Amino acid sequence: MGITVGIVGARGYVGAELIRLLAAHPAFELAYVSSRELDGQPVAAHIDTYTGELRYCSPSHEALPALGADAVVLALPNGKAKLCVDAFDDAVSRGVAADPVIIDLSADYRFDESWYYGLPELTRGRYRGQRRISNPGCYATAMQLSVAPMLAYLDGPVQCFGVSGYSGAGTTPSDKNDPDALRNNLMPYALTGHVHEREVSSQLGHPIHFLPHVAPHFRGLTITANLPLSAPVERGDVMARYRQRYAGEPLVRVVDEAPWVSAIAQRHHVDIGGFAVSADGRRLVVVATEDNLLKGAATQALQNLNLVFGLDEMTGIPVLENC
Repeated sequence: MGITVGIVGARGYVGAELIRLLAAHPAFELAYVSSRELDGQPVAAHIDTYTGELRYCSPSHEALPALGADAVVLALPNGKAKLCVDAFDDAVSRGVAADPVIIDLSADYRFDESWYYGLPELTRGRYRGQRRISNPGCYATAMQLSVAPMLAYLDGPVQCFGVSGYSGAGTTPSDKNDPDALRNNLMPYALTGHVHEREVSSQLGHPIHFLPHVAPHFRGLTITANLPLSAPVERGDVMARYRQRYAGEPLVRVVDEAPWVSAIAQRHHVDIGGFAVSADGRRLVVVATEDNLLKGAATQALQNLNLVFGLDEMTGIPVLENC
């Protein structure tokens, strides 16, 4: 038997992507997938590439530890993870269950220093065997990868204009995931104090101003980052810095032109490009695109699972040629 993984909250878009990735992984085996709405239904009826016999289940929080998975991925809305984590911690403290690896995809533990913040390209050097992993937000991933190579040269807050497909709003009905409301539209929301703004500012140790919007497309996000600089730069030197910083990172591709979001859907990497420099060299604009359901969530969770269990980080992650 392989390393067993359970998914809690598997009905959503990210849960579906995780099922696809884990079902095809050579070392991991799905132990259970939970969903109250789909309880009892065959997973294969909802996931086109899944051919196993597993059915969705709906255990209580208290029952989860007894299911015995080596790792558990919490694909729950913000504010819902703590009950699950508390149940595992209680069972471990009472000696009635083994201590699983827990990966939380919500924002609930991204500011908890006792949890490893799993953005591998920037933080894998901080991993010290932690069994509690906080997966970064989708926008937060693209923003940090866009800004990190220039941290030493910043002079003032970085402005990040973000546009995401409506899958980023999840499956609970709202204007932000209603195709009819979004048709021919661009919907701004949470223009100050967004959780990703706080997350990126905290992780980078530098103020970030984030301006999120939702567009009519389903998946994929774009970040346009405006970086004020303390000294003039040349475009060629900037590109060289980004390429050096992400050399050997299969899931970060540095490109010349500004990337288009339509080209990133269903792909597991981040494209970073554009690199427009103002006439005085003191302002840099960088554009990044990413599939919010993959590198922004499920793919990154798989990177972290691979890391925790001592596997090659790219195991089970299909990277297309020239990515």
